[in-house]
Amino acid sequence: MSGDARKTAEGLAYLTGFGNEHSSQAVPGALPEGRNSPQRAPLGLYAEQLSGTAFTEPRADNRRSWLYRIRPSAAHPAFTRTGNGAIRTAPFTQSVPDPNRLRWNPLPAPEAGTDFLAGLWTLGGNGDVTQRTGMAVHLYHATASMERVFSDADGELLIVPERGGLLLRTEFGLLHAEPGHVALIPRGVRFRVELLDEDARGYVCENYGAPFRLPDLGPIGANGLANARDFKAPVAAYEDDEHTTGPVEVVNKFCGNLWTALYDHSPLDVVAWHGNHVPYVYDLRRFNVLGTISYDHPDPSIFTVLTSPSDTPGLAGVDFVVFAPRWLVGEDTFRPPYFHRNVMSEYMGLIEGAYDAKAEGFVPGGGSLHNMMSAHGPDRETFDRASAAELKPQRIDDGLAFMFETRWPVTLTPQAARAEHLQPRYDDVWRGMERHFRPLH
Repeated sequence: MSGDARKTAEGLAYLTGFGNEHSSQAVPGALPEGRNSPQRAPLGLYAEQLSGTAFTEPRADNRRSWLYRIRPSAAHPAFTRTGNGAIRTAPFTQSVPDPNRLRWNPLPAPEAGTDFLAGLWTLGGNGDVTQRTGMAVHLYHATASMERVFSDADGELLIVPERGGLLLRTEFGLLHAEPGHVALIPRGVRFRVELLDEDARGYVCENYGAPFRLPDLGPIGANGLANARDFKAPVAAYEDDEHTTGPVEVVNKFCGNLWTALYDHSPLDVVAWHGNHVPYVYDLRRFNVLGTISYDHPDPSIFTVLTSPSDTPGLAGVDFVVFAPRWLVGEDTFRPPYFHRNVMSEYMGLIEGAYDAKAEGFVPGGGSLHNMMSAHGPDRETFDRASAAELKPQRIDDGLAFMFETRWPVTLTPQAARAEHLQPRYDDVWRGMERHFRPLH
């Protein structure tokens, strides 16, 4: 919340390009030339590889980075179990999957001094983290910056701020994420979250499966949707233990549980690095929206920012989809999202404004869950208005919504199923849908 943190965040420089082979050094000469692991790394640093995929995965899919650090990651004491707080992990077996349409208001305000990790609250998910399949939906509400460091061995974290800016200090350097941005922290990367405002809240998709990538464009061609050049990776920055005033708590999420250790140095001590297993920040307003210029509403897959593929071509473990500002010009077309039953399961959140398919009740910081084959669509008020609207070009720029769409049902945690902020009468938004059928004869 300090002015210094915001000044730092707003002055950051970045490397650009999703999936690129980046390289960066905070000190000239720290990055070795011509080899990854010389007999003696430059400047007395330790060389270390961080592998986000198996060594032998195809080159196009392989994720790894080489880090040149003051202390090797191996230099730490034993981890011990600590409390999980409100974090839960797949397999989710404490509840049965629920076919009902569900909607939540924003998380209640937490106690003072709640940092990002303590403020994480799991709504639900699917798969099995020990098999590296599936995903989890979390929300967060924090009132204090982290002093400890966190890493997630279970999956990568897609952080979607809804309120309050974040400064993320990672092993690779610093990222600045405001509402309207997303930050992607790869599996195993250590980081700390500092708040740039009085509090911060938002959403997190924990992806246990294959790392997120840009979706194939098919007949769209070579350009469109999320452009690789708009993803920003950090430049190298490090914390030196000479400036550490005491032990540093490091929390590791492993197979669903939190483990903690006290380091005698900061693990954010990478002076130089190169590779493609790196964190990113992306501005959702840079999404290049494509859509109809004739008739009908396109399927929401056209709004995919990132995808985690599964073993079935075209079937994602999880897609991240954004409904960004756009023009609607379809002729003789019902323009809001259509009524739908989907083999995929959809968790939707709202970053700002209003969602064009729900006139009331779906608010920033809240969310809805439509599990597979649960019938959903515009509420009655939206249907009536859109059915009678004059079909002139219409600009949608008063809302920013997103969706985590996944191949399997999302099973709720008991805390989500019994939450006080679960709306009790969500089904009522479709009450009163009138019969308009009139046979010709």
